[in-house]
Amino acid sequence: MELFLAFCLLLLFYAISKLCKLAYQKRDQRCYMLSYQCQKDAEDRKLDTGSVSSGIGEETYCPRNVIEGREESATLMDALSEMDDIIFDTLDKLFAKTGVSPSEIDIIVASVSLFSPAPSLSARVIKRYKMRKDIKAFNLSGMGCSASVVAVDLVKQLFKTYRNSFAIVVSTESIGPNWYSGKEKSMMLSNILFRTGGCSMLLTNNRALKENALLELTCAVRTHIGSDHEAYSSCIQIYQERAGAKALTMILRVLLPKVLPLSEMLRYKISYYRNKITKRSTPKGIAGPGLNLKSGIDHFCVHPGGRAIIDEVGKSLALNDHDLEPARMALYRFGNTSSGGLWYVLGYMEAKKMLKKGETILMISLGAGFKCYNCVWKVMKDMEDTNVWKDCIDHYPPNTLANPFSEKFDWINDESMRFARHFFVLTS
Repeated sequence: MELFLAFCLLLLFYAISKLCKLAYQKRDQRCYMLSYQCQKDAEDRKLDTGSVSSGIGEETYCPRNVIEGREESATLMDALSEMDDIIFDTLDKLFAKTGVSPSEIDIIVASVSLFSPAPSLSARVIKRYKMRKDIKAFNLSGMGCSASVVAVDLVKQLFKTYRNSFAIVVSTESIGPNWYSGKEKSMMLSNILFRTGGCSMLLTNNRALKENALLELTCAVRTHIGSDHEAYSSCIQIYQERAGAKALTMILRVLLPKVLPLSEMLRYKISYYRNKITKRSTPKGIAGPGLNLKSGIDHFCVHPGGRAIIDEVGKSLALNDHDLEPARMALYRFGNTSSGGLWYVLGYMEAKKMLKKGETILMISLGAGFKCYNCVWKVMKDMEDTNVWKDCIDHYPPNTLANPFSEKFDWINDESMRFARHFFVLTS
């Protein structure tokens, strides 16, 4: 009997220790965003339709070598200067805003797809700010427009190992050396859409700083369908048929059950099978016929990759104009800043005082290769900073998005819309 009691106590102790370990591990998986800082370039970098043959709105920004007419002969120094202007400007403001010293940073992730110099971009940051010798540095390249949220996911995974840490994510794109100088219309799409910009973020898993956080990462799902030839061949500038739809469908099937209430999932299942049995036609979309995303999501942060992509994502997920306004305005004001684009969308939401404590934000990013990354953030406090939108937020949304560029280059919207419609072929 005593042996049996001892065995039971041992088993109970083992179960309790396991539960404590799981709870402890879950505690260390927290990922809080303390602050973020988008870049706003100098006035002399603004690109209008009169100076160069491209544009989104009339106030987007372009690299110095393009403004100066040297797009065909960009140098290494041009590329480094473009990166330094964006990265150091955003980090200077981020450190000043948060009061966190560069010497306190434990992890740095730099994500730039089209430029990978040696020494690396993270090494340039470490050198400038005299960071510690034991800092964990990472550089991501070739990840396309989804790079910044992929970098955030990397930080989240690293937080499982490094407790009570600070991490910075720097995300931008190298535009100057990759400017197309030819006359082939299909190749001009990148010139039409992409502009300079970027963002730096400060993240932590220190629960003691929870009250200082703007956002908490609550759910993240990532998928990569590069094993499919068609998907591998696709790029965010030129959308290939089913690649985007396939990736987004796969990722939402995993993510939505984690964020939508059980009642909505049950209602959807009942409705789906009832319509299937009765052979009743149902509206189709990537998220599924009749699934109400707004039952668990308050805001939608859609990558501002282009007018066609924003419209097709909205159509597929049954989003209205209010839901898509931040993405459309970010595209119009700043252009497609690649992996930095989502944070201009978030900045618009904050400047418009849309984000209230307890609400949720779904971020949708798409990248070449083909990858899709969706994550859900919980708003930790009312967010009201006007950030890079400060000088113009009262004028947005404008009465019309028409501009001289629209009249001169409207063919590019028709072409990208055709690509987007192939891209978002509904597969659900």
